[in-house]
Amino acid sequence: MSQSNFNPYTTTPYYGYQQPFAGASAQRTTPYGVPPAPMPMPVPQTTTAPQVTGMLPLEQSYIENILRLNKGKLVTIFATFEDKQQKKFEGIIEAAGRDHVIISDPQTGVRYLIPMVYLDYVVFSEPIEYEYPGITPPPGMLSQYSPR
Repeated sequence: MSQSNFNPYTTTPYYGYQQPFAGASAQRTTPYGVPPAPMPMPVPQTTTAPQVTGMLPLEQSYIENILRLNKGKLVTIFATFEDKQQKKFEGIIEAAGRDHVIISDPQTGVRYLIPMVYLDYVVFSEPIEYEYPGITPPPGMLSQYSPR
């Protein structure tokens, strides 16, 4: 058995790029001087529908996306909180995220941040947008759903 001069308390192993000498290129090595195995490249995932920045794919019509599509519209939100009391909020949709919706009351200027976990349902006072503007679903996508 051979002895090593490596002392874990005084020497730090180097796992990064070694400083090349003049005329040489940088080479990544393991502590034993052996080049590491190549890292696998991530495989990009494809979706069946076009992507809109800030939105999920078309086939995923979540409440947050519907609320985002209707930003600026007057709504009434019904929410039930932990004390089993239902509250009614009226206002204009300002923003919606995965776990919240923000509305502002146009009469008082008060803004409400309502967690989605408490949201029961939303009533719109005008027609709503349900599809992303300028995007048509791929052929056959709508045929897999039964008519309403």
